[in-house]
Amino acid sequence: MILVTGGTGLVGCHLLYSLVKENKKVRALYRKNSKTESVRKVFSYYSKDYKKLFDKIEWIEGDINDITSLDVAFKNINEIYHCAAFISFSNQDLNAMKKINVEGTANMINCAIDKKINKFCYVSTIAAVGERKNIMIDEECKWNENNNPYSKTKHDAELEVWRGISEGLNAVIVNPGVIIGSGFWKRGSGAFITQISRGMNYYPPGTTGFICVKDVVKIMRDLMDKNIFSERFLLVSENWTQKDFIFSVCNHLNLKTPQKKASKSLMILALILDAVRSFFLNKRRRLSSAIIESSHSKNKYSNKKITSALDYKFIEIEKSIKETCKNYKLN
Repeated sequence: MILVTGGTGLVGCHLLYSLVKENKKVRALYRKNSKTESVRKVFSYYSKDYKKLFDKIEWIEGDINDITSLDVAFKNINEIYHCAAFISFSNQDLNAMKKINVEGTANMINCAIDKKINKFCYVSTIAAVGERKNIMIDEECKWNENNNPYSKTKHDAELEVWRGISEGLNAVIVNPGVIIGSGFWKRGSGAFITQISRGMNYYPPGTTGFICVKDVVKIMRDLMDKNIFSERFLLVSENWTQKDFIFSVCNHLNLKTPQKKASKSLMILALILDAVRSFFLNKRRRLSSAIIESSHSKNKYSNKKITSALDYKFIEIEKSIKETCKNYKLN
């Protein structure tokens, strides 16, 4: 039986569909306040029989920081896809990210070793990979400290997985770029599409790696099926400027494109104003220095290792954006 954590998230939802459509026995761990309705919605993008497919999932309420619930969740499990994570670029959420991303992963690894789990796949991020200016980033780039609390906690979580590997666990790590996929319009790239749909006057000048969620799921499953362990793989289909991504979304949503570049000085001013707003109105901050750095970083990522390991051909990003925007219109 297969256990999936983070099943109500973007990768987890699409992974669950991929598994149940092939009649795999699947158990999904979800937190008390998580909504499984998002999973039904994602399934509906794929099939008219989404209700029957959804009912094949064995849902179990629990928490990766609750060892007792993990003991129950791990019963009769052979394979694990650990997709659960807390994603934020704000230092306000640092403690929560440490608790979920690092401590939660440590708990998963400990239980996997104790229960003698056969296979373990951990979903990390390109944010946890070291950066090199003006050079293609690959799996060998050494980690360098930065002001991004999310990347720090995901890096530390990876160390827990490597610890498990050193203790005999068959585990593999994947580091996806910006994941494009349907179903989540208030989080991740879906939230970015929602923001674009409301109109933008400025575009950020950065460059980063993008990948379709279907590719992420397919690669994860292929790595597990082919027993490729003790490795980490960058998962990036293409490197795009954020401007090109925004313009593509605008094109598919029939929107006017932003014509002004958001300079760093302009975003720093916005950061200051956001801090003032937060202080006087007692509201959560929307911007952080990590967001500014991310939107201005011009990083390019190599996919040579994964394409070599699996002889893999990625879905074109333009095609992925088109399909995602089509589903966004149905929202």
